[in-house]
Amino acid sequence: MSDLFSSLKQKVAGKKVTLVFPEGLDERILTAVSRLASEQVLTPIVIGNKEAVKQKAAELGVALPNVEIIDPKQYEAMDELVAAFVERRKGKVSNEEARNILLDENYFGTMLVYMNKAHGLVSGAAHSTADTVRPALQIIKTKPGIRKTSGVFIMVRGDEKYVFADCAINIAPDSQDLAEIAVESANTAKMFDIEPRVAMLSFSTKGSAKSQETEKVIEAVRLAKEMAPDLVIDGEFQFDAAFVPSVAKKKAPDSIIQGDANVFIFPSLEAGNIGYKIAQRLGNFEAVGPILQGLNKPVNDLSRGCNAEDVYKLALITAAQAL
Repeated sequence: MSDLFSSLKQKVAGKKVTLVFPEGLDERILTAVSRLASEQVLTPIVIGNKEAVKQKAAELGVALPNVEIIDPKQYEAMDELVAAFVERRKGKVSNEEARNILLDENYFGTMLVYMNKAHGLVSGAAHSTADTVRPALQIIKTKPGIRKTSGVFIMVRGDEKYVFADCAINIAPDSQDLAEIAVESANTAKMFDIEPRVAMLSFSTKGSAKSQETEKVIEAVRLAKEMAPDLVIDGEFQFDAAFVPSVAKKKAPDSIIQGDANVFIFPSLEAGNIGYKIAQRLGNFEAVGPILQGLNKPVNDLSRGCNAEDVYKLALITAAQAL
């Protein structure tokens, strides 16, 4: 396991973090949960029919020590959850509708987090991103002052660590969105012991081209500096000007960023998504994420192509966010 995850593990072990795993019958989830519990890293809550979950674990040959299994159909405090959900949805659902919705494991698990019965949630091994994120946006919602959630990747190769955002959620962010994403991404970077130096990316460096797209990024830099005056941030940059000192010297000699950025904010989702996949496939970086940021409490989405190791690592990240 890389240094990144070893340090995260040390951070969260012994902090009594409880995480919900709604996909209790998925073998990757059960394998990871068994490992997390046996290593005493955190306390997992698995959602599903108790007998079915235990039987599946037995078939896989994994033990479930210190793992709580909750079946929504048998949950004693369901009335409490239903009442809280109706209140949270501000009358958009009736009691009967709420009871029905909360039989869905993602909604049920998200309500456990909202009600402080768990610190965070990891789902998506068997569900789409929408199925995981929608309950979080409806119930947990974004932090005060944050309009939208966003998705970052931590790009890791040996000792190198970088943050790429937004690569998962916002298709066409405006200047305000980009500023929020920049500030939140800097906070995420600190969680991974990265001292953030934020570059706002474009196809232009410091006015070398002029268009609506470049003006959007320039305005985002201004707004981000207002939101976080102590943050080391600048733009607009082409990637080489943000990353290569000799290029920075030529293209942006007066910038606070001199080819030493480590947090990269892409101007659109297509750029971010393409960018991280190029680094992953051509540059042999490990892409850890997407890590959702901007929510009141941590909820993270697995890829449906994930393996048990991915589940384990995302659980460590979610636990670290909860701290």
